[in-house]
Amino acid sequence: MQQRERISFFDAITANKRRTWVLMGMFVALLTALGYAFDRFTAQTGDVLLGFVIFAFVWTLISYYASASVTLAISGARPVNREEYPFLVNTLEGLAIAANIPVPKLYIIDTPAPNAFATGRDPQHAAVAVTRGLIERLNRQEIEGVLAHEVSHIANYDIRIQTIAVMLAGFIVLLADLLFRLSFWGGHGRRRDEGVPLIVLALISYVAAFFANLLKLAISREREYLADATAAMLTRNPEGLASALEKIALDPTPMPQASEATAHLYIVNPFKKGALARTMATLFSTHPPTEERIARLRSM
Repeated sequence: MQQRERISFFDAITANKRRTWVLMGMFVALLTALGYAFDRFTAQTGDVLLGFVIFAFVWTLISYYASASVTLAISGARPVNREEYPFLVNTLEGLAIAANIPVPKLYIIDTPAPNAFATGRDPQHAAVAVTRGLIERLNRQEIEGVLAHEVSHIANYDIRIQTIAVMLAGFIVLLADLLFRLSFWGGHGRRRDEGVPLIVLALISYVAAFFANLLKLAISREREYLADATAAMLTRNPEGLASALEKIALDPTPMPQASEATAHLYIVNPFKKGALARTMATLFSTHPPTEERIARLRSM
C-alpha cells in the first residue's frame, strides 16, 4: 500500500503512455494471428492476412478517435453548464488545475443510480460523466472524491488504455466467433486435407478471444487502484472517496444506461452481483473488489 501511495504522478503517466503502445501491439498481433488462421482456412494466400492487418490498423484509429463520443452517446449523457450545477463545475475545474490538465467536459446521465466515469483519448479531449443519483445521494466531500478519481484516470492516461482495450478486445471476440463459425459451417472444406484441422482453427478462436479479454480485465483492475491513490493525493482526503465507493457499491438501484461495453469505465461496476458472482469477479472483473479499494484508501 505504501509503495502505491508513493508512486510518482509523472512516472505513472509515462508508464501508461508506454503501456498504450504495448497494448496496441499485442492486440494487433492477436488480430494478425487470427488473420493468418483465416487465410490458411480459405486458401487465399496473403490476401486475407493483409486485409486483416490493414483492417486492424484502421479499426485502431477509429477506436482511438471516436470511442469517447460513442461512449457518451450510448450512455445517454448530456452536457452540463455552470448555472445548472455550479458546485460540480467548480470542483472539476479545481481538480483539473491540481492535476495540471485541461478542464474536462462535464456530462450528466439521467438515472437515480449513483455512478460516474471518464472517457476520451487524452487530457485535451476528455470528458467526465456523473449520474443524477450520484449528485443527489452523495455529500460534497464524496462527490469531490469521485470527481478526483475520474480526473486521475484522465491525467494518468488510463482512459486511453481502457477505451482502446475494450474496442479492440470486442473486435477480436467478433473475429474469433466468425472464424469459429466458418470453421464448422462455412463450407470451406478444402483445407481439411492440407494439414489445418478444423479443431485447430476453433481452438485458435477461443484462445484469442480469451486472451484479449484477460488483457482488458487486468489493465482495468490495476488502473482503478492507481486512480484511487492519485485521487487521494489530489484531495488530501482519502475518506471522501472511500465513503463514496461504499455508498455507490451498496446502492441497489439498477442502471439500464450501462452495458457490458461501458461497464469497465464506471467508478464501481454498475451491474449488481450476488455472492457467488462477486467471488468469481475477483478473478474475472473489470474492477478490483470495492472492499479492498476502500480498505486501501482508509489505510492511507
